[in-house]
Amino acid sequence: MDARIWLLALAVAFLIVLSAFFSGSETSMTAISRARVHRLAQKGDRRARVLEHLLSMPERLIGAILLGNNLVNILASALATTLFLELFGPAGVLWATLVMTALVLVFGEVMPKTYAILNPDRFALHVAPIVSLVVKVFAPVVSVVEKLVRMALKALGADTRNAGNALSFREELRGALDLHHARGEVVKRDRDMLGGVLDLRELTVADVMVHRTDMKSIDISRSPREILQYVLDNGFTRYPVWHEEPDNIIGILHARDLLAAIAGAGGNVDAIDIRTLLIAPWFVPDSTPLADQLAAFLRRKMHFALVVDEYGELEGLVTLEDIMEEIVGEIADEHDRAAQGIRREGCSYIVDGAMPVRDLNRLYDWSLPEDEAITIAGLVIHEAQMIPDPGQAFTFHGFRFEILDKERHRITRLRITPLNDDTCTDAERPSSVSASENGKTDS
Repeated sequence: MDARIWLLALAVAFLIVLSAFFSGSETSMTAISRARVHRLAQKGDRRARVLEHLLSMPERLIGAILLGNNLVNILASALATTLFLELFGPAGVLWATLVMTALVLVFGEVMPKTYAILNPDRFALHVAPIVSLVVKVFAPVVSVVEKLVRMALKALGADTRNAGNALSFREELRGALDLHHARGEVVKRDRDMLGGVLDLRELTVADVMVHRTDMKSIDISRSPREILQYVLDNGFTRYPVWHEEPDNIIGILHARDLLAAIAGAGGNVDAIDIRTLLIAPWFVPDSTPLADQLAAFLRRKMHFALVVDEYGELEGLVTLEDIMEEIVGEIADEHDRAAQGIRREGCSYIVDGAMPVRDLNRLYDWSLPEDEAITIAGLVIHEAQMIPDPGQAFTFHGFRFEILDKERHRITRLRITPLNDDTCTDAERPSSVSASENGKTDS
């Protein structure tokens, strides 16, 4: 009798160890990074290769682990009931329930899962060979279970044909970047740069181009000396050249070609024929994704393109630098003028109407919508459903927008005040702004 009791107790203890193994394996293999496993497998780690193979069939892996876990838990409970019945008689059922609940909860679930979640890589790599064997042994039973589950879900109206992660890999990476930035593990600049790379496929040329109203272009009818002075005054490398009207672009003038021609003419600027220096213009649609445009720039070894809409009308221009700035931020050199697009005044920001919404969000970690309009002026017009006049103010998306200046139908300057900026004191806030302000317009 005593030997039988000891055997039952040892069997229950062994089954609880197996329960801990299955519980920890499930947690570690769902918590481990598949990208990290893939990298280890590429380096030649045999256990990582086994683990990568297991992770490639998640339904079968989880099914086998859950099957094993339930088998050992149920068997342990049955043996424990037999054990306590022999020790305490009919009351042994109650004792078996209480003791097994505590043992399985602490040693079979919480403890192994806590360790696995804290050390997912180490745990998963160590148990991968054993779990691989378990998956092979339970494969026939798991296959039947999978079919039964799919049939049940189909009967309930659930579609399992396209089952998988609802998030794209770009959204996963962006979420990971934001999470690690919030934890202080990734600095803002690195997060913005990596986020900019992920956004290239979602942004189009129209989102980053220089609008035609802000383009610096050259009239071919002007004298070579006037053109040279214009190039020197503006400080850009390439200029669209037009004939008769600004939309009629006939070529691109490179400042280096102009200076080379002047040197070749012995400094006689008036002897230069500007038309012979022009490069054929390259036109691209405004709907071109930035990733495709970047690849086209690299493939054609060009840094400058003119942007046209669906009707072939000129909209603006885009350069390689414009795209690179979406990744690394503003690029300036010793010849660039200081940016005058934004200035802080207390709790408010004086912003140029042409400032892109995306730039403001990246600069100050704001969350203004970027889908409705490209520029901050466009966003105000979209939300206000009108072209406001100077002095009008609007409140939306947690900000107050006050129109300061307007030229014809363009908002050229406005004041933006975050309503929930805890770093500002009441004394710093404009007198006309309060955190309780509601509604779209104050005017």
